[in-house]
Amino acid sequence: MLMKKIGVFTSGGDSPGMNAAIRAVVRTSTYYEIECVGILRGYQGLIEDDIRPLNARSVNHILGRGGTKLKSARSKEFRTAEGRKKAYETVKKHQLDGLICIGGNGSFTGASVFHKEFGVPTIGLPGTIDNDLYGTDYTIGYDTANNTVMEAIDKIRDTATSHNRLFFVEVMGRDSGFIALRSGLATGVIAIMLPEEQISIDELIAVLDRGAKNGKSSSIVIVAEGNGNGGAYNLAQKVTEKYSHYDTRVTILGHIQRGGSPTSFDRGLASRMGVKAVEEILKGETNKMVGIQNDKMVLVPFDEAIFTKKEPNKEIIRVAKILSI
Repeated sequence: MLMKKIGVFTSGGDSPGMNAAIRAVVRTSTYYEIECVGILRGYQGLIEDDIRPLNARSVNHILGRGGTKLKSARSKEFRTAEGRKKAYETVKKHQLDGLICIGGNGSFTGASVFHKEFGVPTIGLPGTIDNDLYGTDYTIGYDTANNTVMEAIDKIRDTATSHNRLFFVEVMGRDSGFIALRSGLATGVIAIMLPEEQISIDELIAVLDRGAKNGKSSSIVIVAEGNGNGGAYNLAQKVTEKYSHYDTRVTILGHIQRGGSPTSFDRGLASRMGVKAVEEILKGETNKMVGIQNDKMVLVPFDEAIFTKKEPNKEIIRVAKILSI
């Protein structure tokens, strides 16, 4: 099918670099002389016909901006057959030949279902700070989120050291610990608590004891929010019950991890992925995610990206443990 017009949208949680991806999709469309429209607020905008034309000048000066120019939302209505039918009516009304979806696993699940029901060609870009999509070494926004966490922990360490405190710092990662692991290594925390690797309270206390014997007067434990021990507050309470001589504090970094200007890496990644997405949909590819493997752009079927579990790098876990003494 000859493509003349495509739509681009961002869906789910925002991530730094989404704007760079939008820019790349729009400008690549212009380069190949096809029309591109922006769908505001993700699937909800598709249902409500919230569409606007885009061109190369529409995306000026957004390369370094965080958030998403097209806004984002989590649409409950799109999860229903009636909602998806409304969305398809919008696709037909605007004569869209294909869609570029920028989001995470929930967004790709919706795209996959939509394609199977109505046959609309769709390519996905992995826009999520969690880095939890299988088939890509990095997702758009992950590097920026890690740098945000690193800067925050560096600041927390100043006060932890000044007061001989034990800090529990909670980061995003309901189902995956990629942010906790990478930023934990970068900041030299004493322990990293991941959803994928359960460490008991007694094991954590043993690590803290070892640090104290090696002369540590203050320590930082980084906690992915989905850690099996119940998050930073629960962890701090349980440790304090057995380890009361530490002055314990908890910091929840929260949505600060989603914001901010994307790093050079995320800007470059999003730009390369945006170009790849348009070029592949023009070739007839569909129902696939653009990924990066060993610095090369690849295509990964949505079902593989969504349903295959991506595991943390065991070597990083090993190195972090060695260096935590």
